[in-house]
Parts: sequence; structure tokens; C-alpha cells
Amino acid sequence: MGKDLKIFTGNSNPQLAREICEYLQTPLGKAEVFKFSNDNTFVKINESVRGADVFVIQSFCYPVNDNLMELLIMIDALHRASAWRITAVIPYYAYSRSDKKDQPRVPITAKLVANLITVAGADRVLTIDLHAGQIQGFFDIPVDHLYSAPIFVDYFSKLSLSNFISVAPDTGRANRTRAFAVKLNIPLAIVDKRRSDDAIVRIIHVIGDVKDKNAIIFDDEVDTAGTLVGVSQALKESGARDIYAGVTHPILCGSAVERIEASPIKELVVTNTISLGNKKCPKIKVLSVGPLLGETIRRIHQEASVTSLFT
Repeated sequence: MGKDLKIFTGNSNPQLAREICEYLQTPLGKAEVFKFSNDNTFVKINESVRGADVFVIQSFCYPVNDNLMELLIMIDALHRASAWRITAVIPYYAYSRSDKKDQPRVPITAKLVANLITVAGADRVLTIDLHAGQIQGFFDIPVDHLYSAPIFVDYFSKLSLSNFISVAPDTGRANRTRAFAVKLNIPLAIVDKRRSDDAIVRIIHVIGDVKDKNAIIFDDEVDTAGTLVGVSQALKESGARDIYAGVTHPILCGSAVERIEASPIKELVVTNTISLGNKKCPKIKVLSVGPLLGETIRRIHQEASVTSLFT
């Protein structure tokens, strides 16, 4: 007899969890997840999960540490309640920039978080567009690393514009941006971005001909939007026409929304790996990763191929 499929969520992105459940036509699991007045997180699973195949939806968005602790405690509760398998579904994996020792005496926090998730009792991890692909190797349990590329390719291919060019915001994103260019059958440009000792990002020049072209900047996350806006300004100065951006994770800290609103960017297309909450802007278009995660969960549950989603 097959194992029961059960979906639970913390407080980071309950709307996304509901979309996943709607795709799978399964009810959202019953659980209490809240904080006591002393700031301690409390979790109680309010239905039996004994022998069940359980997926916990939780993004590591703001407040990052609260959401991380919620996930760890939920995994522990499910493990102690005799769940057969627990998959941590982490649409956005925070601390991913801390993936190596690039300075003396600094931690590799992405590895520490991987250890915490494993020790808590997770059997598997499902995530989208890690900032650094090698983070998959930080886990001693299986990791399904999904890509949002098909969602963006589908959206931009339907725009009634021509003469597009795909733009990498720096040399480190060139390979992933080239994949977008290939799928959309458009040329590629790369922005030469350099970070000085004072941590200020400076755009040196645009590599590639963007004059009179409609540019699409592709990146995995937008934080303060400093780099994204700087790249858009450099593209405008180089003669680009309309400027779009496709970014998976809309972190949008501080004055990011205001910067985007005042920038040359015509439309910023993001996904709902992170809930925008009250960060509203007419330039921001949100695409759902619910069907992608839902189909992946279905395939994991049925022991079917996940790779074939992207081939």
C-alpha cells in the first residue's frame, strides 16, 4: 500500500503552500506554529503522520532565523511523530552567499544550515535556484535542485516584442544567462561588474551590442536592487530600448522597491518563492512556482523522475 502524502507549512509563505496543495488536490496539513511571549517557537502537528510521506514548505525569507527555526522544529516534531519520510521544501535557501571562506576567519554558513536541517531529521531537500550550485554537496541527504528557467522562458517568449538580448548582471551569472539566451534563441551580453574594497559595486562596461535592443537581465535574487538598477542604467547608457528583468527570489530589502520604481526597468518579473507581502510596485510581476513544486512533489512521492521536468 502506498504511503500517504501530507503537506505542511510554516509561516514563511502559506499562500505558496496552498497553491501547491491545490495543484496536488490534497488538503494542507493541520499544524500550530507560533511564538510564545518569551520568543520561543512552538510547533504542534494536529494530525497523525505515522508512516506518511511528508513535505514541509518553508522559505528562508525575512525573518530568516525565525523561519529557519520553524522548519527545524517542525522537522523534529514530524520525525518524533514517526513520519516515514520528511522532505524539507525550501523555495528560497538563505545564507547561500556564505558558501566558501572568501575572507580570513569567516564561517561557511550555508554548510552549517545544511547540517542543521539534516540533524533535525530531514530525509530530503527540495529547493529552487541556489545562489551557488555546490551547496547541494553540503548535504549528506538527497537534494532536488529545481530551476525557474522554464517559467521565465515561457513568460518572455510570449511577449509581443522583438529584438531581445539576454543580459548577465556579472561574469559569474554568464553560464546561467547563456542558458536563457539559448532557450529564447536570442543573443547574450555580459555586464562587467566589480566590487571595490568599500563594498560598492561599480559597473565598468557592457560586453555585447545592446543598442536598440530590448534587454532582459536574468539573476537568481534581488536584494537591495543596487546591482540590478546599476545594470539597467548601464544598459540604457549603452543604447538599450526597453529593459526587463527576470529574477527568481524577490528579497527586496530596505529601499529596493523605491529604487526599482525610479529605475529604467520597465518590468521586474519575479516568482513567489518569497512572498512580497506589502512590497507592492506596479513594475513587479509575480509568477507562481506552485505548479513546478507541486509536480516535483508528486514525482518524488511516486518515485518518478524529476530531471525529466527540465529536459
